[in-house]
Amino acid sequence: MTGRDRRRATNDVKESLRALSIQLSRLNHQVGAQLELKDADFDCLDLVNRHGPLSPSALARQAGLHPATMTGILDRLERGGWVARDRDPGDRRAVVIRALRDRNHEVFALFASMNAAMDALCAGYDDAQLALIGEFLERCTEAGRAATDDLASA
Repeated sequence: MTGRDRRRATNDVKESLRALSIQLSRLNHQVGAQLELKDADFDCLDLVNRHGPLSPSALARQAGLHPATMTGILDRLERGGWVARDRDPGDRRAVVIRALRDRNHEVFALFASMNAAMDALCAGYDDAQLALIGEFLERCTEAGRAATDDLASA
């Protein structure tokens, strides 16, 4: 592969990642709308499901939101039966947010077609290829995290 071909291939990967980002954002927006959740609420719910329980300030950091914004988001998620605020067992003055699992089936049902499509897509790759794709996506995520941190500290 020539230098020009490599640049073109690299640009194709970046363009594909941008298109994927937009498509996943649209999918998440549609799922959130079906669940009557704002985009930021749905993002926070996903973070709590994946990394919780979390303090409100830790959740705000991970979501890239101002801590004051979290109060409204958490109020809506709590009213909707998605999360609960509990006393932190390590510090009774502090609060942690934990996901309630009662409504997870609603989320899973809305992602069922995407999950089935991903299973079918992954079936076309062998184990080594899937490991390489997984590593690549993890490294992309870390590059995005680093770029976000750079912008936030500028």
